[in-house]
Amino acid sequence: MNPETPQLPIDYLNQIAPPPQKQKLDKKSLLLLALLIGGVLMIVVSFLVFISNHSGGPKADMQTLAIRMQNLQKISESSQKNIKSSELRGINSNLKSFLSNANRDIAEPLTANKVDIKKLDKNLVAKEKTDTLAADLEDARLNAQFDDTYAREMSFKLTTLSILMETIYKTSGSKSMKEFLVATDDNLQPIKTKLEEFNQTNR
Repeated sequence: MNPETPQLPIDYLNQIAPPPQKQKLDKKSLLLLALLIGGVLMIVVSFLVFISNHSGGPKADMQTLAIRMQNLQKISESSQKNIKSSELRGINSNLKSFLSNANRDIAEPLTANKVDIKKLDKNLVAKEKTDTLAADLEDARLNAQFDDTYAREMSFKLTTLSILMETIYKTSGSKSMKEFLVATDDNLQPIKTKLEEFNQTNR
């Protein structure tokens, strides 16, 4: 009888084959890869800068601030005749004066930041419309609750205004805008405090 031929393992060829060599990137390939990654990073950074300037960045916030102050000035002026309390009329007179000065003074720092106060973003203008507030104040007038409603609403609006100014201060590198924000917020706080005190005494 012939001796049986020994059975070779199935992966015999794999075992005797030399291990595959790992491909190494040469210097030219590495340089090309680095340039590609650098290009992608530049595109991403450019996109983020664009978004910052056009969608909620400092310039958009500056425009929002200007729009909001203009709207508040109109409301304070139109509301004066409806206020019954002599104390609140005095507070509102100070508020009107404050907003008038702030709307005048913001023009220069806006210009320094390439924002035209006469050509503010229409989408931001639409977003800041005060139709709801005007309707609430009219309902309050018809129900003989104008003073309380007005003081409460304007106190809230001034709080949001102060928060927006703080946000712009932290995100803007503009010296003129920061100086405006500090001076404006300093003048805003006493009026806001007076409105809050009026709210507390009339609860």
